[in-house]
Amino acid sequence: MGVVNVTPDSFSDGGRFLDPRRAIEHGLQLAEEGAHVLDIGGESTRPGAEPVAAEEELRRILPVIEGLASQCPLPLSVDTTKAAVARRAVEAGARIVNDISGGLADPGMIPAVAELREEHDLFLVLMHRQGAPQTMQSSPTYRDALTEVRACLGERLEVAVRAGIPADRLALDPGIGFGKRLEHNLQLLRGLGELRTLGAPLLLGVSRKSFIGHITGEERAADWKDASGRRAPALRERIGGTAAAIALAVSTGNVDILRVHDVAIMREAALVAAAIGPCH
Repeated sequence: MGVVNVTPDSFSDGGRFLDPRRAIEHGLQLAEEGAHVLDIGGESTRPGAEPVAAEEELRRILPVIEGLASQCPLPLSVDTTKAAVARRAVEAGARIVNDISGGLADPGMIPAVAELREEHDLFLVLMHRQGAPQTMQSSPTYRDALTEVRACLGERLEVAVRAGIPADRLALDPGIGFGKRLEHNLQLLRGLGELRTLGAPLLLGVSRKSFIGHITGEERAADWKDASGRRAPALRERIGGTAAAIALAVSTGNVDILRVHDVAIMREAALVAAAIGPCH
């Protein structure tokens, strides 16, 4: 799943693809690099991000979804927590709804996807997060992160199935970095097999995230330039750490979808890890 952020303030590439033409070009490039799905989002969900009105979110994403739908054969995903935005995005060509709130931010989201399924063969991703983006990294607390995240995802899965969304049209995301400290993220990554026992496909988003910087000591993830105007080296974008996390996760056989910024590199890491398989 290649990331297309149509935002001015996303944590890693905010502002780079705010112009619809550049966003469409970026999506097409990710498709060439080997993406299977493109995930288009118009509201940053980085820690501290302020909410965006539905009208502004739609203004950002609809031209991109429409443009990609007409030029790219890949399934398109809309990254939103708002049912109204999801509806318009589906009308424009999206076939996956990626809700980082697990359907909790807008009580109308799961019913809307269930209704839209009757006309469109939709897929819904439900993610776990603790708190809202503005405050989620202030003081995330768990007695046992793996147990609590698994319980929450299981409950959201049951709600969606009861609403009429078949289990085979749902995926779950543990929400790495969303209301979690380093130790919580590591516990979840070590416990992917336990999360997989819920019976739904698992989506994993570790791309360029801050937990990698906390391990390596490299705090910068954004596309930045040095004094001479040259782009920063790949290390500064946490690419090596992302590839390591992805390779280890894939080698367990418990991950079905990888949400990444750097498709070509991460596709290579995933293919090699899958070929090697679990190491004993």
